[in-house]
Amino acid sequence: MSLAQTLLAVWLPAAVAMTFGWLWQRRRANAGIVDVIWAAGVGLAAVIAAALGDGAPAARGLLALIGGLWGLRLALHLWRRVRHESEDGRYRHLRTHWNDHQGKFFAFFQAQALLVVLFALPFAAAARSPQATAWPWLAAAVAIALIAIAGETIADRQLARWRADPAHRGRTCRSGLWRYSRHPNYFFEWLHWFAYVALAVGSPLAWLAWSGPLLMYGFLRYLSGIPYTEQQALRTRGEDYRRYQRTTPMFFPWFPHPDDEDVRR
Repeated sequence: MSLAQTLLAVWLPAAVAMTFGWLWQRRRANAGIVDVIWAAGVGLAAVIAAALGDGAPAARGLLALIGGLWGLRLALHLWRRVRHESEDGRYRHLRTHWNDHQGKFFAFFQAQALLVVLFALPFAAAARSPQATAWPWLAAAVAIALIAIAGETIADRQLARWRADPAHRGRTCRSGLWRYSRHPNYFFEWLHWFAYVALAVGSPLAWLAWSGPLLMYGFLRYLSGIPYTEQQALRTRGEDYRRYQRTTPMFFPWFPHPDDEDVRR
């Protein structure tokens, strides 16, 4: 099946799911469902690409397993938050800014369906990999995926435990992985995309696999991830979060450093 046909097969269920998601948020005034559907949609895209690809069965099987499990884990994690918490501050801000204009929300949801297609490009590349015997690359993909999914799971659980304690309201989590990065969950989410680069070695579309880590870094660092998350954190936690920004690396994990303002005092 051609690349265009594969991407069309990915887009159709994503567009339908986003339409139902838009209706769900319209009834409940909670646009956080868009993240759940996006994660599930990307996971499903990996399975679809693997099923329609003509590459080696081992590479396609690992593609479906890694991408499917990653999407399922993230979707379930986000669903628990959406189901039990009020609308995320980023979307409350957007709802206020748009004056709850449902036409704009519908366009936003459908734009997320197109993003599912965009992030399916690495899957299409891996699904055409001829790696019938290149086991080192397959092993590398598995190792990257295990490290990334484990790291993201640990970071999410550490933050959930922190937020569950009422005594921590208005304060910033600095324990566990959050001591070494302000966004360790984003870092490991980005890292996982290199698994598809390894799976795509030898594919005629191998260059497309690099779109995964490049696009994810761009979105997380400059567009929909870190900027919105940090703006919301500053609105709700103020000076405590500003100090966290001064002492803790933003994305790539590293040891925290002293607060320059404390040093000057």
